[in-house]
Amino acid sequence: MAPLTPRLVVPIDVKKQPWEQKVPLHNRWHPDIPPVADVIEGELFRVEMVDGTGGWVRDDDSADDIKFLDLTIAHYLSGPLRIVDCDGIPASPEICNLGPLPGDEWGYTAIFERENGGGFLTDHFPSARKAIWYFEGIYAYSPQIPGVRFPGLTHPGVVGTAPSVELLNIWKEREKRLAETSPETIKLCEVLHQRPLASLPTPENCLLGKA
Repeated sequence: MAPLTPRLVVPIDVKKQPWEQKVPLHNRWHPDIPPVADVIEGELFRVEMVDGTGGWVRDDDSADDIKFLDLTIAHYLSGPLRIVDCDGIPASPEICNLGPLPGDEWGYTAIFERENGGGFLTDHFPSARKAIWYFEGIYAYSPQIPGVRFPGLTHPGVVGTAPSVELLNIWKEREKRLAETSPETIKLCEVLHQRPLASLPTPENCLLGKA
């Protein structure tokens, strides 16, 4: 028997913005965002995704795209998907394989600018930096870090389950209390510089799929 070909349920065109994709993307967690496809338990399917910045980061030597990155545009997600068994009961998926899109075999690592997000080591590395990585099968190498080549262990990024209204309200209340906490009592803020300890959802640059 020939191997099964995965059904493509979310295609991505890397030349288009997240909001221009054929199947809508989203960057909020909410139960009212409708599924873009139905999948039956046991079905082999394929989901394509944009990178964490939605294509903002460029394949070049300049870190200006990291330095001036609008942090409200991050984490565009493919889906949601409704995954059920033969009786219509929700089921959990299994990730069988991960890899770059054909013709787009590159990625990046970056350090945020101290004044635009920062990071845990912002006092040691205050300026934006970027390294582009090119993939050769399972291996990756970077022109910005010569002499380094290693086998990669790809991770899927952000994967989750759409929250119920009740769980969403718990999240919002918890994050609200955290946002109202005096930064003087939280040592982490001293390291993260100007980044807020918690950010509540805002309408700015939100993308809600087919909602």
